[in-house]
Amino acid sequence: MESFWVSTGVVALAEMGDKTQLLAFLLAARFKRPLPIIAGILLATIINHGLAGALGAWITSSLSPQIMRWVLGISFLAMAAWTLIPDKMEDDDSIAAHRFGVLGATFVTFFLAEMGDKTQVATVAMAAHYLDAWKVVAGTTLGMMIADVPAVFLGDKLSAKLSLKWVHAAAALVFAALGIATLMGAGERIGF
Repeated sequence: MESFWVSTGVVALAEMGDKTQLLAFLLAARFKRPLPIIAGILLATIINHGLAGALGAWITSSLSPQIMRWVLGISFLAMAAWTLIPDKMEDDDSIAAHRFGVLGATFVTFFLAEMGDKTQVATVAMAAHYLDAWKVVAGTTLGMMIADVPAVFLGDKLSAKLSLKWVHAAAALVFAALGIATLMGAGERIGF
């Protein structure tokens, strides 16, 4: 269960202030229909992170344990640095709302916004690290929902009350700890 809970916590922290959370704010403010927005976020995250988890599992089966340890350790440290750089959502992300309705727009924009995003990369790395892609995907999906559902319901009120600088710093510390632990051989206990 460690893979599930760590994945949940890391992604929930990393998602704070991320462009997809800002997208949730925007869609909620524009459409004021939280249920289709939440459903779109959930569907997009399951598919996106499911693909990322499968990639992580494939990487694990393709690389030697020694190479995996270094790749994962460096990946987690890179994620720590990347987390400190806040995202800004582009206005073009909301154009799909006019074409596909609230659910469709949320699905399309969240799926595309997550492509190559730090939470997707983290899902790949954690699936490779924990050797249990399904628990990691379930955890990262829950982490996305923990971060994005309040954004849908609370809109800009939530962002005014949180210091995103501190949230990003906490997420960076978690990624850095995972990177250092992996480089020091923590993964060897689980089969690397």
